[in-house]
Amino acid sequence: MAETTDPKTTAAPAAKKRKRPPAVEDKPFGEFIENHFIPDLQTALKDNGIGDMSLKFLETNIPIKGLESQSCWQIQGSWLNNKRQFIFYFIDGDIKGQKAWSFATNGCPHSTLESFMIDERRVSLPLMVAYVLQRLNSQKWLTLN
Repeated sequence: MAETTDPKTTAAPAAKKRKRPPAVEDKPFGEFIENHFIPDLQTALKDNGIGDMSLKFLETNIPIKGLESQSCWQIQGSWLNNKRQFIFYFIDGDIKGQKAWSFATNGCPHSTLESFMIDERRVSLPLMVAYVLQRLNSQKWLTLN
């Protein structure tokens, strides 16, 4: 008598779960900023009419009177021949850590360090880009009222 296998009782090998690649926000800080945030921000700025934006990512001192001795990672943006400038600070060197913002116009020094994204529990690439655009728009640098 030949044995037959009942498909209902034969266990299929356990399906291997696919490992998802890490979210871009979970990548190392420098890699995330250079390979994801800056290119996405540059594209968003071009889409909003700022084609001559220069973006630099560097670790340097905070250029605000009284804070010059403190160093942190920064994204420095400027356009219109440096007539408009902003700096996005990563105080803790981490996108999930403390962040700040400053801006300057017409060659004047940055004078005020403002908190940035303080109410966000979850930081994502699109949210960071949106916050930068929101800050620039609040200065009326993207559109005029």
